[in-house]
Amino acid sequence: MPEFIDLFSHHAALYAKARPHYPPELFEYLTGLCTPRSLAWDVGTGNGQAALGLAAHFERVIATDASAEQLKHAAPHVRVSYHVATAEDPSLVAADGIIQPASVDLVTIAQALHWLEFDAFYSNVRRALRPGGVIAAWCYTLPRVDARIDAVLDAFYHGVTGPYWEPRRRYIDERFATIPFPFAELNPSRDRLPMTMPSMVKSEGAGSPFACRSEWTLAEYLAYIESWSAVQKYRRERGSDPLDSIRDDLSRAWGDLAQRRLVLSPIHLRVGAVNR
Repeated sequence: MPEFIDLFSHHAALYAKARPHYPPELFEYLTGLCTPRSLAWDVGTGNGQAALGLAAHFERVIATDASAEQLKHAAPHVRVSYHVATAEDPSLVAADGIIQPASVDLVTIAQALHWLEFDAFYSNVRRALRPGGVIAAWCYTLPRVDARIDAVLDAFYHGVTGPYWEPRRRYIDERFATIPFPFAELNPSRDRLPMTMPSMVKSEGAGSPFACRSEWTLAEYLAYIESWSAVQKYRRERGSDPLDSIRDDLSRAWGDLAQRRLVLSPIHLRVGAVNR
């Protein structure tokens, strides 16, 4: 079995509180690709954000995560069952496993695929999905507010915290375009999706037209940055807070510190099917 890279358990409460939420339009789009809609499997569920989005559309959702600490912060839902499990474990998808073979209509993995051992995980996906079943993997990139704020964040991300990111973070920087994805790909097209979606981002290149949409104060924006694994690693290794280097610049760029500003985190989506 591959080693579980645990970057978030020690700040799971902050992660659950500070991370942006996925737009309902994303789940509506994915649900529209699935028939039937009996069972979804959310991999690397963390605090259950994607699992709860799926629960509005599927009869049952199995949500798994290798971190028991993360699951302690997952919101309960009558249609969602949470399990501590490693996504690559072959015993997970078996006749006596948590997931029965050929029983899943949709597999989702949000902001987590880059941490997995791809071949072992994809083997489980193929066993779990029904014929014609769908897998959807996505990440979101740096939040966008305005040119001044974005410039401060970009410099901090690449310069101050750059050396503290795990190497596989590059897949997110590359918008999941280079991540291995051996499925018959379904490409979300802006031309085929309603242009009235409030979560649309029309200027962020290829990937998908969706974004996490938040309205944050500066304190909430800083809490999100604090939840980065690279910020936590910087603190542990250097004994100081890297956020101190940008607080003043962000305060000047933000204006009224109590003002809620629109924050869009572009989502980059890969969708595929098996035996369709």
